[in-house]
Amino acid sequence: MPQYIADLHFHSKYSRAVSKDMDLENINRWAAIKGMEVVTTSDFTHPAWFKELSTKLQLQDNGLYRLTGDHDSSHFMLTTELSCIYSKGGRGRRIHIVVIMPTLDTVAKLNARLNLIGNLKSDGRPILGLDVEELTKIILDASDQAMVIPAHIWTPWFSMFGSESGFDTVEECFGKMTKHIYAIETGLSSDPAMNWRLSQLDRLTIVSFSDAHSLDKIGRESTVFELEQLSYSTIIKALKRQGGTKNKISFTVEFYPEEGKYHWDGHRICGIRYSPTETKKHKGFCPKCKKPLTIGVLNRVAKLADREEGYKPAARPTYKKLVPLREIIAESLELGVGTKKVAAEYDALIKQGGNEFNVLLNLPLEEIKKITTPVITEAIKKVREGSIYILPGYDGEYGTVRVFEKKPEKPQGRLL
Repeated sequence: MPQYIADLHFHSKYSRAVSKDMDLENINRWAAIKGMEVVTTSDFTHPAWFKELSTKLQLQDNGLYRLTGDHDSSHFMLTTELSCIYSKGGRGRRIHIVVIMPTLDTVAKLNARLNLIGNLKSDGRPILGLDVEELTKIILDASDQAMVIPAHIWTPWFSMFGSESGFDTVEECFGKMTKHIYAIETGLSSDPAMNWRLSQLDRLTIVSFSDAHSLDKIGRESTVFELEQLSYSTIIKALKRQGGTKNKISFTVEFYPEEGKYHWDGHRICGIRYSPTETKKHKGFCPKCKKPLTIGVLNRVAKLADREEGYKPAARPTYKKLVPLREIIAESLELGVGTKKVAAEYDALIKQGGNEFNVLLNLPLEEIKKITTPVITEAIKKVREGSIYILPGYDGEYGTVRVFEKKPEKPQGRLL
């Protein structure tokens, strides 16, 4: 059955701290470079961006959109991220969700309702002073074909299970609307195996998307759908696990979670980076400034888990951990990711290898040897095998990935 790679969560040029190059034409171009068939439009609540979507996209017979007049463009799906900041249960809550809508008409209906609640012009990802339970109801009232997915569910500050402002269960967060939640997004700092440890998530589909703020980061996490035919309805069926063997998720593409910004605990200002064991030893406080540490994803998962580490369910899709190709090339050449030589080598590999996912996942190593250097070939092999070194991320600081062990200084992380 055909497979389709999708990234349904990233941002447009209308969101804060996002590249101004994140427009539809560039997103379409980079989707092809990466090898993705379906990408988000992103940020559809922003009035100026919605106007662009309305003029530049055309609805196809399969319920997805393409660039107007371009029958070969990637398929676009109408999704966005919303931020809810409110109080519940005596605590301040900050929850982010991904919203999927079927058509621009239903988006217009939703936007009109949300415009009465928050300032949609302020940011591509607007802040709404609304309980996420009530927001879910509003979204489904706008369309019964819509879908709500809790975003990056373990991020400490802005997520359903976040250590700083989240909840301990899906039901606490979504209340009576819990039955309408069918999927959760792992986020960069967790992978499916970490989420398998919570039995409360067993009924939910696990997806991964990039949350990218620049073009080259699109697809760094993504979901691979196995569909009888590509359409809005078959993707929704797969997300809801209602497709049986016909429409389903084949696997997800994951960041190494240690590379995520919130995998370990710590205090970035003081340079304190702790494993959960070290955090417990210091009773959750920074030894330098004596303030509470930011509790990361690994620690938070362990607190809420009711299964041991390593638990593997029988009926779950698998996942594959990758390092972006540019990063592999940069380390192999011992150059910066943004250098011209790295860009030239990347472009050559994409041209001869088809696209980034094909090079990283599918192309035989014997074929890769013919189109690049032995060192880069070896690096791709090591990434496929998971034989890499990582210094875990913490408190908003990305982790550091090394494919090759460098001497005399060894990474303080662990070999994976």
